[in-house]
Amino acid sequence: MSEHGSSRAGTRFERRRAQTRRSLIAAARVILAEENALPETSIQKIAEQADVGFGSFFNHFDSKAALFDAAVADALEEYGQLLDDVTAELDDPAEVIAANVRLTIGMVETHPELAKILRHRGMAQMHSESGLAPRALRDIEIGVASGRFAVDSPDITLSAVGGALLGLLELESRHPEVAGPETSERTAALVLRMLGLSPEDADDVARRPLPQAPAARA
Repeated sequence: MSEHGSSRAGTRFERRRAQTRRSLIAAARVILAEENALPETSIQKIAEQADVGFGSFFNHFDSKAALFDAAVADALEEYGQLLDDVTAELDDPAEVIAANVRLTIGMVETHPELAKILRHRGMAQMHSESGLAPRALRDIEIGVASGRFAVDSPDITLSAVGGALLGLLELESRHPEVAGPETSERTAALVLRMLGLSPEDADDVARRPLPQAPAARA
C-alpha cells in the first residue's frame, strides 16, 4: 500500500474509532439520565444501546465507571459551552450570572437529558476543573474584580450558588408545579443578593430579558 493510501486508511480508522467513542458516550448519557439505571446497567447493554460491538467498549474505556465519568464531563462541557455562547454579548457580570441561573433552572424543559445528568451527578462536579464549575468560578471572579460582587471567597460562593441550583433542580423534579419563569427569576435574584447586590438591584437584573438559548445538540 502506498504511503498516501496508508494515510487515508489511518484517517478512516481514526474517524471510526472517534465515532465509536462518541456513540458510547451518547449511550452513557442516556443511561445517566434514567432514574436508578446505573446499578443494573451492564456493559453489554451499553454496547447495544451505542450500536457497537461488545469488544469495542474496552478499546476506549477500562470500566463502566470510566465511561460514565467521561459522559458526565461531556454533558457538562456541552452545557457550559452553551451558556458561554448565550451570554457572550452580556457586559454586566450580574446579568451573566442571572442568565446562567435562569437558563439552568429552565433546562428541565429545554435540555432534559442535561438537567437529569446535572441533578444526578452535579454535586460531585461542583469543583471540577472542566464543565460548568470553572466557568461559574470565572464569572464570579470577574464580578468581584469589577466591584460588582462583594464576596470574600469565590470558591465558597461557588459552592453556595451550585448548591442552590442543584437544590432547585431537585425540587422541580419532585414538584414540577413550581417550575416556571417566576421561580427562575426569584432564584436568580436570591443568588445575586448572595453575591452582594441590593434586593432592588438583584430583582431588576433577574428580570431582564433572557438571551435566547441554542437548541440542544442532536
